[in-house]
Amino acid sequence: MRQLIDCFLPMAGKEELTKTLESLKGNRLVGRILVMQSAKADVEGVDGVLEIDTLKSSRTMRAVAAEAGAPFTLLYMKEQYMEMGLYALERMVHIMEDTGAGMLYADHYQISADGKRSEAPVIDYQMGSLRDDFDFGSVLLIRTSALKEAAARMTGDYQAAGFYDLRLKLSEKVSFVHVNEYLYSEVELDNRKTGEKLFDYVDPRNRASQIEMEQACTEYLKEVGGYLKPVFDKVPLREGDFEVEASVMIPVRNRIRTIKDAIESALSQQTNFKYNVFVVENGPDYHSTDGTTEAIDSIHDDRLVHLIPTRRDVGVGGSWNMAAHHPKCGRFLVQLDSDDVYSGPDTLQKMVDAFYAQECAMVIGSYRLTDIHLDTLPPGKIDHREWTPENGRNNALRINGLGAPRAFFTPIVRDTLLPNVNYGEDYALGLAISRHYQIGRIYDVVYDCRRWDDNSDAALSVEKNNRNNLYKDRIRTWELMARIKMNQGK
Repeated sequence: MRQLIDCFLPMAGKEELTKTLESLKGNRLVGRILVMQSAKADVEGVDGVLEIDTLKSSRTMRAVAAEAGAPFTLLYMKEQYMEMGLYALERMVHIMEDTGAGMLYADHYQISADGKRSEAPVIDYQMGSLRDDFDFGSVLLIRTSALKEAAARMTGDYQAAGFYDLRLKLSEKVSFVHVNEYLYSEVELDNRKTGEKLFDYVDPRNRASQIEMEQACTEYLKEVGGYLKPVFDKVPLREGDFEVEASVMIPVRNRIRTIKDAIESALSQQTNFKYNVFVVENGPDYHSTDGTTEAIDSIHDDRLVHLIPTRRDVGVGGSWNMAAHHPKCGRFLVQLDSDDVYSGPDTLQKMVDAFYAQECAMVIGSYRLTDIHLDTLPPGKIDHREWTPENGRNNALRINGLGAPRAFFTPIVRDTLLPNVNYGEDYALGLAISRHYQIGRIYDVVYDCRRWDDNSDAALSVEKNNRNNLYKDRIRTWELMARIKMNQGK
């Protein structure tokens, strides 16, 4: 079998690089092996050095495309030891040839420092896989002709978003194949829990790279016909009769440690309008089984509306739909999770005021990340400043969440509905609303998001995290399809 693959590896420590080279050199498919590093230098055991600025920059992607000469290009994206599996390269090439794919990625193993091996499956790529942190793993096999064509269409000069820009352009022209076989092993360097990784993309220290990612994503949306101009439908905020102006919505299941805090926070709001508080239970047991139901009933306040479904299939999204369609629901429906509290007694007033001031169908506030005792956790304030009036509705397809607290104009919730799921339901509604209406923003902290061991996303298994990400990618896919169709006048 002739040499079909040129390999590009990032510079790593001498031991790590030596081991990675040993994994590749003996393979009959491998042609040249080049090391990418920021300064020109001699590196033993390779066929050349490619001088780059940063690993994922536009300049680096163009340089790799220009240097690649074999039919396939292997791009390794981590500065650590990687070992290809037994006949894995042969398997990858066979699938590339059989499917005609433009890029291939695979499941893999992760090896801890003590030598323990664990499985690291990834998920299928689809139209809506627009998150810039989509996990392909660290080994990518790209058809060189497709790589060169995509690189030729890259017009940006990004330091952080070059690879993101490249793979978006690749996805416009060629298919991506996910091989759900464990084809290589890598050392895992990021041992944080999933809940600790959730907020990386909104860390203020990453703001410059986020701006680049937004620019690359917006360009892609324009190219595929999914970009929406900042022109919005008018929201009939003053139409309709409602018993109260606003309703706080708390979906809950088995939160005995925190539910009273949430309800007391909601009932202590100071407003110049009437409001009430909905607490809607969900789950397969009709109601909570840990004493949460009894704790709710122990609070005696005429403003409290406690709903217990009479069916077993109500998820968090279904809880929202029940509250929105209840005759006591207010004009605006304002979120408060059962783990969390408002940051002050003026939160509800600020949220409602924002609807009228910004003439929007949805309002998103800013929050502070804390522990269960309300001590600030890094990165602290999360304000999603990447959401701008001009481009927020487009950038929403790239980021993995819209912020908190979220508030909705009730008639639109009744018309649009939330999916009856326990993850991503509010994101789906927010995307659907942003397709037509402006979404308002409050950049002051109005909410305390408490992280603790019993959070539903504090430490997810790989399988559950993948399931969540796959679902959100589907939500994005459906929304992008709807926007393309709308732009076509259909």
